[in-house]
Amino acid sequence: MTEFTHFNDQGRAKMVDTTDKQETVRVAKARSSVTVSKQVYDQIIEGTNKKGDVFAVSQVAGIMGAKNTPDIIPMCHPLLLNGVDITFEWEITEDKQYTIIITSEVKVKGSTGVEMEALTAASAAALTIYDMCKAVDKGMVIGPTYLLKKTGGKNGNYERE
Repeated sequence: MTEFTHFNDQGRAKMVDTTDKQETVRVAKARSSVTVSKQVYDQIIEGTNKKGDVFAVSQVAGIMGAKNTPDIIPMCHPLLLNGVDITFEWEITEDKQYTIIITSEVKVKGSTGVEMEALTAASAAALTIYDMCKAVDKGMVIGPTYLLKKTGGKNGNYERE
């Protein structure tokens, strides 16, 4: 059985020591989504939301989320991120379900991965969309949120099937 790395000899939580880990380029991509009503869809497309440009504000929130991940996820290392990007795409089904697909990509040259930063970025963007549009539709659905891919590090690459 593999040893748990987030516990000290007393069985209490600790931040993993990455001192001896090799610095490599690490990239993680995550995805979330927000399913909205036709009215919210129209407001976003037409730019008529009373709180402003929903995607512009959500993009900034996602970037801030990635940068502030160690402030909200207790065992995450503070990292000097090299890049964060958030993209939005509409997925509209035949039965007129309107879903915003949010993809985040985070890059770092460091000794630990950026999966949590990518997941936090996608989540923060989704939550901001909800916040900006909740006056119109409180029934929006967030998620699922998941890791798409990660590269770099001793555990190798991962890509969701």
